[in-house]
Amino acid sequence: MVQFASDTAVSQKNGSTWEAEVHHGWRIGSAANGGYALSLVGRTLAAALNQPDPLSINAFYLAPVGLGKVEISVESLSETRSTHFASADLWQEGQLKIRATAAYTDLDKLQGPDWTNVAPPDVPSREDMTAPAMSHLEIHQSIDMRMVQGAEVFTEGKTTGTGEFVAWLAHKDGAASGPIDLLMFADMMPPPIFTLFGAYGWVPTVELTVQVRRKPAPGPLLARHITRQVTRGVAETDTEIWDVNGDLAAMARQTYKVRMPKTD
Repeated sequence: MVQFASDTAVSQKNGSTWEAEVHHGWRIGSAANGGYALSLVGRTLAAALNQPDPLSINAFYLAPVGLGKVEISVESLSETRSTHFASADLWQEGQLKIRATAAYTDLDKLQGPDWTNVAPPDVPSREDMTAPAMSHLEIHQSIDMRMVQGAEVFTEGKTTGTGEFVAWLAHKDGAASGPIDLLMFADMMPPPIFTLFGAYGWVPTVELTVQVRRKPAPGPLLARHITRQVTRGVAETDTEIWDVNGDLAAMARQTYKVRMPKTD
């Protein structure tokens, strides 16, 4: 089994409760990456519901998730012929860490018109890019992130003032990505406020919503991660993820707080 699938595996404890484990290789500091933690919830919902794929999932992060066992309780809310609505709570050591609501469907059966006014960035190929300087972080043992725009924030300590990162993303073990992987990749890139204030400070996620539009084609993913406004220490980030064919696979929006180091 490939690493991500293995490290997000879940097992049913009883009718509405599932068990999983937070593994090494997916942390920022001592806490699990928020997208990885959301993937545990997403994997549980895929197993528990009558539809296989996340269409939209919204999560509030009540406390950091650490290494070790977690339990995810699922409540079915409503079901139509093509969509199953549910909520899920992730618990660790008796504390509620994440509360999520979601709509699941079968992405292979979606039908209807297509239209977009969003195009993927015109960027060099993944093979022409190198891993960024912050690849010492534990999570980059598992994920290959090759920064296309904004790398100088880490390589030279320069702020660009753009509020935007663009990067190629892939599993280091070469595994293909599916819909659950997109929940993780939606939160994989560094906070765009680093391009404004520098790569330091604490940036806790308050809420993350991921909308999945298709199963990505096998190959690396291209992601744009952009913040347009910071208001009294609260920021939003919009993320777009394209597959190797240039098709939009997922979108996300995240709300987070910006905590700068205290100065004397």
